[in-house]
Amino acid sequence: MAARFFDEMLDWQDGVAAAIHAGESLPAGAVRGHYKQFADWLARQSEGTMDNKRAEADLIFRRVGITFAVYGEKPPDQIYNNAQYRPEMLGIDVPRDIYAHVAGIDVVRAGEGEFYVLEDNLRVPSGVSYMLENRKMMMRLFPDLFARNRVAPVAHYPDLLLDMLRGVSPQNIADPTVVVLTPGMYNSAYFEHAFLAQQMGVELVEGSDLFVQDDHLYMRTTQGPQRIDVIYRRVDDDFLDPLVFRSDSTLGAAGLLSVYRAGNVTICNAIGTGVADDKSIYPYVPDMIRFYLGEEAILNNVPTYMCRRPDDLQYVLDHMGELVVKETHGAGGYGMLVGPAATRAEIDTFREVVRARPEQYIAQPTLALSTCPTYVESGIAPRHIDLRPFVLSGRDVRMVPGGLTRVALREGSLVVNSSQGGGTKDTWVLER
Repeated sequence: MAARFFDEMLDWQDGVAAAIHAGESLPAGAVRGHYKQFADWLARQSEGTMDNKRAEADLIFRRVGITFAVYGEKPPDQIYNNAQYRPEMLGIDVPRDIYAHVAGIDVVRAGEGEFYVLEDNLRVPSGVSYMLENRKMMMRLFPDLFARNRVAPVAHYPDLLLDMLRGVSPQNIADPTVVVLTPGMYNSAYFEHAFLAQQMGVELVEGSDLFVQDDHLYMRTTQGPQRIDVIYRRVDDDFLDPLVFRSDSTLGAAGLLSVYRAGNVTICNAIGTGVADDKSIYPYVPDMIRFYLGEEAILNNVPTYMCRRPDDLQYVLDHMGELVVKETHGAGGYGMLVGPAATRAEIDTFREVVRARPEQYIAQPTLALSTCPTYVESGIAPRHIDLRPFVLSGRDVRMVPGGLTRVALREGSLVVNSSQGGGTKDTWVLER
């Protein structure tokens, strides 16, 4: 019998599968309560209507450009040998002692009330433009749905983001200058950088627009140099300052770290936060919460095997066909093996890779990610999803009631990353 996944809309009681297969009405109680109005609406939509709406959405998204290009106690060595560790940050007092100003937390549901944090994104988390544009698109195409449901708004996210950025300016500057630093138009997420800058009403800058003088950072403008107080950076650490990191980088500003060290600029997120979202750190997060906060984590971690440990390594090598194996520094769905979906040859090849460099891999059981009704070429069908809410940390911690729902569009796939062909959905939080 095929595995039954938790379905966000349907309670798969007796007779549901047969009714769907026969195109008949669902039994009473088959639709979960909070989905009832949506399910009634969906049942009235013709295939032609849905095809037309999808084509219209595709056309608008292409026109505006809202697509990403496809391109406890912690062992000290896992910090010092981490690819994201930045010893240059030693001795720097980070403004207001906040390191991760913007966090994207990937959450999955594996059963009724069974939620897990899949990973933390703390360097330059992306995808919030999808959240905002998906909502605008849904309201444009299906206004009747929003008239029937009290859906909490998300459009104020740029206002919350700007308020947070202004609130973390160094030295309590009353009217700080905030900029968004982008690698440029050839970056896969450039639309998001430009979109957020436009929505916040701040300048979008590149490295060539910036210069350092007397331990302050400036941007060139038609009215002359203007001092910058807060950088919302969408550039990786290695490219921020060619005097300290990669000497060939033109994406940052020479001398930026000296400005940061002097306390004259806030960089969001702080340099070095990549250590905290490295997959080798993930298993220790509940211990860190317990140690620093004296609390238990509200959401569970996925049980994790650390291949650097001999016993864990042996288990992973023996059970690789049952596990999801991930490279600790990997991102975007790369450098991983989903054992149940892999061929014998792929498993054998990956086993040798892990055996050669065990310290660079972790493994986890294959979670039965929940599914959500998704309009695909064959019609409405369940597809696996995860949720990325965005958390803003400044003078306080805030988030909008929503997030980015990512969808594995290929049937049976558990990989939701956009770089691997995944899609996104509008996410509703219903107000009572």
